[in-house]
Amino acid sequence: MKYTLLSILALALLGCKNENKTTTNDTQDTTVAVEKEQKESLIYPEETHFKSLRQVTFGGDNAEAYWSFDDKQLVFQSNNKGWNVGCDQMFLMNATDTFSDSIVPKMVSTGKGRTTCSYFLPDNKHIIYASTHLGGEECPETPLRKNGKYIWPIYDSYDIFVADLDGNIVKQLTNEIGYDAEPTVSPKGDKIVFTSTRSGDLELYTMNIDGTDVKQITNELGYDGGAFFSPDGTKLIFRSSRPKTEEEIKEYKALLAEGLVEPTEMELYICNADGSDLRQLTSLGNANWSPFFHPSGEKVLFSSNFEAERGFPFNLYMIDLDGKNLKRVTHGETFDAFPVFSNDGKYLAFSSNRNNGGGRDTNLFIAEWQD
Repeated sequence: MKYTLLSILALALLGCKNENKTTTNDTQDTTVAVEKEQKESLIYPEETHFKSLRQVTFGGDNAEAYWSFDDKQLVFQSNNKGWNVGCDQMFLMNATDTFSDSIVPKMVSTGKGRTTCSYFLPDNKHIIYASTHLGGEECPETPLRKNGKYIWPIYDSYDIFVADLDGNIVKQLTNEIGYDAEPTVSPKGDKIVFTSTRSGDLELYTMNIDGTDVKQITNELGYDGGAFFSPDGTKLIFRSSRPKTEEEIKEYKALLAEGLVEPTEMELYICNADGSDLRQLTSLGNANWSPFFHPSGEKVLFSSNFEAERGFPFNLYMIDLDGKNLKRVTHGETFDAFPVFSNDGKYLAFSSNRNNGGGRDTNLFIAEWQD
C-alpha cells in the first residue's frame, strides 16, 4: 500500500492519542521506528551512498526534478491523471514536500500541449522549459514503437520558454523551425545548453540566459541530447546515439525524418562548454543516458541498462571523468534514472519504479547523499 511518511505518522499519533498511557517517549520511539522502517523499505542493502531516502510522489510518471539555485524548491514534470493533466506538465514543489493524488502541487506550465525539461534560472523566480503548446493545445500523440523497436518522438513544435513561478510565460527563447528542447542552465548562471534540429540533425547548442549568442556545440551525425554543465560551468556531459555503419546511418536518418529517434544504443560524451576537446566517456553498450555531474566535478552519475539482457533494469552508476572506476550506485530490478544533485551536494533527486506496488508508476525520490 502507498502511504506517505506523514500519513503513517498521523495514524501512529492518532493511535497514541486514544491511549491515555502513551508518553512522549513512546511517540518519539514510534516516529523513529517508522522512519527506520521506511528507510529500510526504500533503500536496498547495497545502496551505501544513500544515508536516507524519501519518496516524494505516489502515482503517474514523475521525472526530471531539478533544484532551484538556493536548493529550496524543485521543478519537475508529471502526467499524473489525478492532477488533471493529460500529458506531461511542469509542477513546482518545496524541497520538503510530499505529494499524492489528494495533494496536488502547483502547476507552472500552461496546461496546454506537452512539456519537457524544466530548469530554474539563477534568480530562483523563473524557470525555463520546452513546450509544444504553440503547435496545438492538445497533447500530441506519443508513438512508443516502430517496427517493433522502442522510439522517442522529437516534436518539431517544441520551443523553449521562460515562465515565472505562477505559470506566466514571460519570454520565448527559441523560434526556429523544428525541435528546440532539453534546456539546462549552467551553475554559473550565464549559459543555457539545449538540443535542436535547426541544422537538420539533433545537435547541442548554447545560448545566453536571455536567448542571445546562440552557438552550435556538436556537429557529428547522431542524437546529442540531455546535456548538463559541470559544477564550474566549464564542461558538458551528454548522451549520444552516434550511428556508425551504413545501415545505422540510414535507419537514423529515416527515423529523424519522421520526427523519431531510437534511444536504445547511447553512450556518454564529454566536452568543454564551447564544444572543444570532445571525447567519448563510456563504451558500455545498450543505453547510457541521463548523466549528471557529481558535486566534485570529477565524476558523473548516469542511468544505464548495460548489465541487462532484456532491456531492464536501469540502475544508476558513477564513473570518473577519465572513464575509470565505474561503480553501481542503485540496485533495483526495474528503473532508476534522472539523478540530479542539489547545488550544495547534500541531496540527490532521482526517478524510480521502486515501491510502486508492482505497477508502472515512476515516482520522485530524494536521497541524502554520502560519499
